[in-house]
Amino acid sequence: MSSYRTHTCGELRASDIGKEVKLAGWIHRKRNLGSLCFVDLRDHYGITQCVFDSDSDLFAKIEAVRVESVIGITGEVVQRESVNKNIPTGDIEIKVKALEVYSEADVLPVQVASDGGEPEELRLKYRFLDLRKDRIHKNILLRSKVIQRSRELMREQGFTEYQTPILTASSPEGARDFLVPSRLNPGKFYALPQAPQQFKQLLMVAGFDKYFQIAPCFRDEDPRADRSPGEFYQMDMEMSFATQDDVFKVIEHTLGTIFNEFANGKTVDQAPFIHIPFREAMAKYGSDKPDLRNPLILQDASALFGDSGFSVYDSMVKEGKVVKGMLVKGIAAKPRSFFDKLDGYAKEEGMGGIAYIAFAEGGPKGISRMLSEAKIAEIKAAFGAADGDAILFMVGKGMKFDKFSGRLRNKVGEELGLIDANSFKMCWVVDFPFYEENEETGAVEFSHNPFSMPQGGMEALQTKAPLDILAYQYDFVCNGVELLSGGVRNHQPEIMYKVFEIAGYGPEVVDNKFGGMISAFKFGAPPHAGSAYGVDRLVMLLLDEPIIRDVILFPLNGKAQDLMMQAPNVVTPEQLKELHIKLE
Repeated sequence: MSSYRTHTCGELRASDIGKEVKLAGWIHRKRNLGSLCFVDLRDHYGITQCVFDSDSDLFAKIEAVRVESVIGITGEVVQRESVNKNIPTGDIEIKVKALEVYSEADVLPVQVASDGGEPEELRLKYRFLDLRKDRIHKNILLRSKVIQRSRELMREQGFTEYQTPILTASSPEGARDFLVPSRLNPGKFYALPQAPQQFKQLLMVAGFDKYFQIAPCFRDEDPRADRSPGEFYQMDMEMSFATQDDVFKVIEHTLGTIFNEFANGKTVDQAPFIHIPFREAMAKYGSDKPDLRNPLILQDASALFGDSGFSVYDSMVKEGKVVKGMLVKGIAAKPRSFFDKLDGYAKEEGMGGIAYIAFAEGGPKGISRMLSEAKIAEIKAAFGAADGDAILFMVGKGMKFDKFSGRLRNKVGEELGLIDANSFKMCWVVDFPFYEENEETGAVEFSHNPFSMPQGGMEALQTKAPLDILAYQYDFVCNGVELLSGGVRNHQPEIMYKVFEIAGYGPEVVDNKFGGMISAFKFGAPPHAGSAYGVDRLVMLLLDEPIIRDVILFPLNGKAQDLMMQAPNVVTPEQLKELHIKLE
């Protein structure tokens, strides 16, 4: 195979017994039993047990070498006395005849052979050691396989891969840009792309028809468990002469195949996936990324209150607020502390608490003491409740209230173990509002992005209230995780100007910030549509990893710092002068 090895550490089997072989790798573990020293030798492909006899001159040499040192051995493949069924090479071991030490390791700051429970900051500082861990190593390998399969599936459907620029112009919408000063253009800055949005649309105008790219994207955002600060990768696609349904077919084949092939035994929803309008998603699930593994459904119960006898809710309904109810099967026998805990959670969230009716043995509990028997029966029938069930109520108004109801739904589902951890449940969330109201300023803003086609086109923009206009925008959601966003694009300049006008931007903003694209649209642009799914988030979901950094090779920490490379860092005065930058 090479001068260093004839086989890898994951390759040898019982059929190789009797062969003389050369292996090279890292010392994963050492076990000195006095007469024998066992070394687990590890490389990218696996682990092979190597045996050093105390009668050999090599015994003292291997004793002196620390774990994670890199060595090469020559020896004979023999039958292993104590078979290890947990590894593919567990039937054999190597009786070592020669040893060469290529690189000696210092005392390890991070354990590799076991989870030493080191803090994340230490793991990231020594990420090259952390990547040697079996779990993290396998995560990165799966990521590579998912990317490769994405490419294959897109090419099979007639798409071609192109690369778009990294240095581009800043956009007035979306997250904060990463800015790059221009040495040749003093006082001016490039921006790293938040997404290849404009470039991929320009490719459609240029006549390339079907584009895709595993695209690096850069957003100066605060980190979350499922969002890496700084940079991420997405599988970006665009297609000409395409409708929303055309995009759905492409993505359902691509993502559907990937989930089926990498689900690792979990059940997978099969395409076509259900469509849920945005407003229905917020009403029934309290989220535009509903976790459909949770069977709990929210229901508008406002009509049941107003003159119910429960004065708190009655008065709030008369003020125009909404009552939502959620039927939870089989929890009526729960102690009052269970319901009090949920009430406390709602108050912590600033929602004033919850109410409930528990149809317990011996009679209803909760707010039932304030209601007539007829009203209790009406509520029970409206929710299809049975004895032993309970209904949780909450009251409020607006997006904040809707989102709280979704968090409560998730919390109850998790605490009661209602969520099936061994399944992938998918849906499309469609019909997003084109605009939304800023709850603090009251200003009309884009809800998704400004490049989508409004449903109804120019007529809708001219005749409907902004908040009533829907967009051809869609998200693909799996297990409560938004994996993909996309839309049918606006390819008509006059509609583009009107869209921005409603959001408070004049034509000069469109010409300045999106001049390349708006100019291109004036020279013949095909109808086109597209989407992008997050590679990091997809791999995280497939592996059931709670932290996105564990599926990324060299991630930044929670403060957007690379502790290993010590970035960001200061630069010299000469560099700043060259870039025409002066620090205060």
